[in-house]
Amino acid sequence: MKSESAQEHWLDMPEFEQTKREPYAQIIIRVNSKEDLDELGRRLEQKFTHKTKSAWFPFKSHWGLEKKVWVSNES
Repeated sequence: MKSESAQEHWLDMPEFEQTKREPYAQIIIRVNSKEDLDELGRRLEQKFTHKTKSAWFPFKSHWGLEKKVWVSNES
């Protein structure tokens, strides 16, 4: 069986460009205690820990809507 390079499959394909989306606004929120952090999480319907550095509101996964993978039906 003849081996094909990946580049051969990309001939005449359009370039992939993904622009980085910047947030409309960024706000620093400080909390005094674990209880306050838990309350913030409840109100925003998100899970926060003392290690949480950032979050989107409404919630948006850092993976996007879902992880996407390519599955081929060919053997």
